[in-house]
Amino acid sequence: MSTSVPGRPRLAQKRRPGTTPRDEVLDAAGELFTTRGYAATSTRKIAEAVGMRQPSLYHHFRTKDDILEALLSGTVAGPLHIADALARLPLAAPVRLHALCHADALQLWTSPWNLGILYLLPEVRTERFARFHEQRNALRLRYRELSQAVLDEIPTPPTDGYRADPADDTVFRLTETLPNLRADGLGHPDQPLRTADLALHTLAWPGAPTALHAASAQALQQAASPTHHT
Repeated sequence: MSTSVPGRPRLAQKRRPGTTPRDEVLDAAGELFTTRGYAATSTRKIAEAVGMRQPSLYHHFRTKDDILEALLSGTVAGPLHIADALARLPLAAPVRLHALCHADALQLWTSPWNLGILYLLPEVRTERFARFHEQRNALRLRYRELSQAVLDEIPTPPTDGYRADPADDTVFRLTETLPNLRADGLGHPDQPLRTADLALHTLAWPGAPTALHAASAQALQQAASPTHHT
């Protein structure tokens, strides 16, 4: 939980990116949680990394768990907004799924800190983070619905070979492999786009995913427009 009450004067000049002190706290926490570990990071260390007094940090976040929850929620809130905006556009299901997967994978792959790796923290599995799990589950269901819609548009489903079952949440799980690839130094610079292409392959979509790239990019541009986030 956070508040908008201003904190005390800084100890030093601005050190972190962000338009508000709250953003700076999140950036510092994201770095420390992903590089030094959540348990090893105290609110004092976060405040020092920002250049503010520890009591000032509590004007923005009451606890370290609140900071972690904000970071985790940030990784799913954006894709959820994109999914809702895409649903309002007149798009074919393969384009919609490709666009969502690409946008989701892109933010997991290119964010300043590898926040997706924090999903694996044992602390995150507790009831304290129920709100984040509700958001993540909502995103998972969006993927499942879109995967089924893609299958419904395939005229003749393949009778042999592998085809993912939407109930297995294969595309959603595929997207969430990116934080592990990133942590291991694997993958390619265009891994998010490759992941979106692979999502359609897992569903045995008969077209060439590369043929969707332009339409998918245009859909994301439209979905990111403020008029589609109301």
